[in-house]
Amino acid sequence: MIELRGITQTYPGKNGPVHALRGVDLSIAAGEVFGIIGRSGAGKSSLVRNINLLNRPTTGQVMVNGKELTTMDDAQLRSARREIGMVFQHFNLLSSRTVFDNAALPLELAGMSKAAIKKRVDPLLDLVGLAALSDRYPAQLSGGQKQRVGIARALTSEPKVLLSDEATSALDPETTRSVLALLKQINKDMGLTVVLITHQMQVVKQIADRVAVMEAGKVVEMGSVIDVFTRPQQPITKSLIDEIVPQELPASVIERVRSLNGALSSGQGKLLRLSYAGNLAYQPILSRLIRDFGLDVSILNGQVDEIQDQTFGFLAVYASGDLAQLNAAVEALRASGVMVQEVNTEASAT
Repeated sequence: MIELRGITQTYPGKNGPVHALRGVDLSIAAGEVFGIIGRSGAGKSSLVRNINLLNRPTTGQVMVNGKELTTMDDAQLRSARREIGMVFQHFNLLSSRTVFDNAALPLELAGMSKAAIKKRVDPLLDLVGLAALSDRYPAQLSGGQKQRVGIARALTSEPKVLLSDEATSALDPETTRSVLALLKQINKDMGLTVVLITHQMQVVKQIADRVAVMEAGKVVEMGSVIDVFTRPQQPITKSLIDEIVPQELPASVIERVRSLNGALSSGQGKLLRLSYAGNLAYQPILSRLIRDFGLDVSILNGQVDEIQDQTFGFLAVYASGDLAQLNAAVEALRASGVMVQEVNTEASAT
């Protein structure tokens, strides 16, 4: 559905050119919810605005639904943009227009008749839960309701792609969850491809199928959300995920290990951080360590969560026993798909 090839974006700056995007290649399949995440200044908003050419790339190709946007003239581009809806962070509603009129604005500008506009807009306001508020003005709406108007407006042109640029960052957590649930429903019911720009891993975790992590204008990591959460490779990814699932063990856990019977320092014990996902969450991992390898296992820390109906989590355990059996247990865990990190308590202390 969306192909970005060699996208660069360079702006003039006070101290020389600013390279917002540095050779981005991206492929987004039809019907998926694709998250693009990064810290402020990573280039994610510049990237999403390249998809509909609100920002024209300095170099590279933008393909949407089989059409190359970068070679189009103005008239062709206006036509192609009707297939790409966009939801903005700050709603961009006109204060003098009602909910209905704000949602209807793109259709009015396109010259559609009042009867046709009403036939198109009424079902969309019902879809976003605002049918009863169609005569209200933006000043009478909550932040979440304003964003729902923005979503309805983005859908009036019956797009195939919906771009969401930090659409929930100005909302409280509960409203964010409800708006994301709405976007997921739209994705499912209407078959829309949704591209979600955010700096919050919680947003990606709730609705995205795949995610690209950006840093300094580049995509540094990409994959299914469950894989990226459970096997992050880049420091920036680990930092972002740390907001939900801590990547480092608390100092209190390290101190607890040091207070144990000395087995760790003598090579007869290991502090292990176990990460797992999917069906592994329901497997008797610890009981097998005890039964099959004759180990003593203490659970020191842990967390379990869910992504897209898949369970994932981590456990910090202290396993002690025969050193050969300990090493065999670690290899067996890794062979079963569990990600095992042997934590060096001395290094963690520095």
